[in-house]
Amino acid sequence: MDGRTVLITGGTSGIGKATALGLASLGARVLITGRDTRRTEDTAREIQASGGTVEVFVADLSVQSEVRRLAGEVLRREPRIDVLINNVGGYWNSSHVTADGLEHTFALNHLAPFLLTHLLLERLEQGIAARVVTVASNAHSLGRIDFDDLQGTQSYSGSRAYNQSKLANVLFTYELARRLQATAITANAVHPGLVSTAFGADDPGRVQRLFVPFLRPFMKSPAGGAATSIHLASAPGLDRTTGQYFANSKPARSSQRSHDEAVAARLWAVSAELVSL
Repeated sequence: MDGRTVLITGGTSGIGKATALGLASLGARVLITGRDTRRTEDTAREIQASGGTVEVFVADLSVQSEVRRLAGEVLRREPRIDVLINNVGGYWNSSHVTADGLEHTFALNHLAPFLLTHLLLERLEQGIAARVVTVASNAHSLGRIDFDDLQGTQSYSGSRAYNQSKLANVLFTYELARRLQATAITANAVHPGLVSTAFGADDPGRVQRLFVPFLRPFMKSPAGGAATSIHLASAPGLDRTTGQYFANSKPARSSQRSHDEAVAARLWAVSAELVSL
């Protein structure tokens, strides 16, 4: 990864931080985003202490104006991006509404990477066989896109909102790959596995509170969870691999719903409208 520039959203903790440390150790120049200035700078110092090169950007990606501001800063400061890793995401058991009036899970997990990827395409086109890696989850197989209630205003469930957002990640990845076929940019999705992090700790559901403590000994470490993202970002044999879903650093079969091109196209159009593209 020497000479390559990688932007990792949500790069200050958990899988994102482990991804940044791993790619920096391979020689990449990593750009990390985080919501909190102190935590972002602390992570940068840790990466630097390990011998890595890092730049920091602070933004709350659940807010569209922040996504646009972040993209503007990256466009001003960076001549090219070789890899964009859409890692940021979360789970909330109760309903939260963003500054844009959107359901938080859908806004952060799906609309943020959808908008940021679009805004940075011109820099990805300048990259060396650029790659877009979006962190999804096998939870996508439990999801469905409810176009009649995308924001969960009629009926909200934390797990349903999360599963829908992860299915949206995979649908977005496949549709992006189709739309970028004439370019050198690839787009792939990742299942990181069950990873021991603070994921969902701000607003956990009852099942999470009850069972996660018992499952932790069997969960992957953050570094283990980051391994597939690192593989997709760095493996030299993947320059032309696009429109695929990976788990344990190998291609895997995603759900039948994730391959519905009509749903993917409709979701793309609805998402573009929601982010004013």
